[in-house]
Amino acid sequence: MSEFAKIFKNKILLAPMEDVTEPPFRLICKRLGADIVYTEFISAEGLIRDARKARAKLFFYEEERPVAIQIFGGNEDVLVEAAKISESVNPDFIDINCGCWVKDVAMRGAGAGLLKDIPKMARIAEKVLTNVNVPVTLKTRLGWDENSIVIVEVAKILEKVGIKALTVHCRLRHQGNKGEADWSWIKRIKDAGVQIPVVLNGNVKTPEDVKFAFDNFEPDAVMLGQSAISNPWIFRQSKFFMENGYHEPEPSLEERIDICIEHLKLAVDLKGERLGTMEFRKHYSGYLRDLRDVSKFRLELMQYYEYKPIEEKLLKFKNEYEEIYS
Repeated sequence: MSEFAKIFKNKILLAPMEDVTEPPFRLICKRLGADIVYTEFISAEGLIRDARKARAKLFFYEEERPVAIQIFGGNEDVLVEAAKISESVNPDFIDINCGCWVKDVAMRGAGAGLLKDIPKMARIAEKVLTNVNVPVTLKTRLGWDENSIVIVEVAKILEKVGIKALTVHCRLRHQGNKGEADWSWIKRIKDAGVQIPVVLNGNVKTPEDVKFAFDNFEPDAVMLGQSAISNPWIFRQSKFFMENGYHEPEPSLEERIDICIEHLKLAVDLKGERLGTMEFRKHYSGYLRDLRDVSKFRLELMQYYEYKPIEEKLLKFKNEYEEIYS
């Protein structure tokens, strides 16, 4: 097993998610047990045109390592140039997105659209990896639809051209992020003799799911996406469950609020008060989930555009909640 492959073995990964896996969220997940994290997917066209939003997505904290930069596009030469730009910030590896199902991406021959042209996917992979010095990995889906499940063939081809690891979102393109994921294809890839790390992704919601995936389908790693948005503790919880066979206690209110404040401060430090507090609003429901009568308080927090009053409200809530509901 190569040194690079070892970083995947029996690990739990944070999936790349647009408008979610920004540096502060990735860092929080890392501190809560995520083994490898990925940037939001970044437009190759945006990078080579020096678009501000695309370039900003290249930033990561050193503490996040190992960290991957994920890029997408449908033009081989553009992806090569984008990979070179990505390499300049020294990520641990570069990941090519061949799985995005969104119409504006897939119908333009990028993301999951490359599942309709496997030779082109292979050319892109080979051209990128021969033009950068960091490892290159790839993320894709089972196939375009029920009549074109091509993942075993794709895995063999990508291994042959030199891709260092493959992540499989175990749904079809038309499913998007809904419906059941068929994890059995991971074992079929392994049974076909593929030696590079294969990562299982798709509909992994609980620590039980993580353990079941490892125990039954032989992935090298399991990748969590949407489940981490509302519960960034899921990485730590999954490791505890696999090791002990039972659940660790839910995070206390004190820990939830402290991590929420830590996350908010990171967001404000990175993006400034107004934008940082506005974009952070999507995280309140996760940190405050399952608490009694919390909806009014959550709406109250969303009225502020400055860090200090939000911090004060959260600390007051932490100090008074148990007294009110005990």
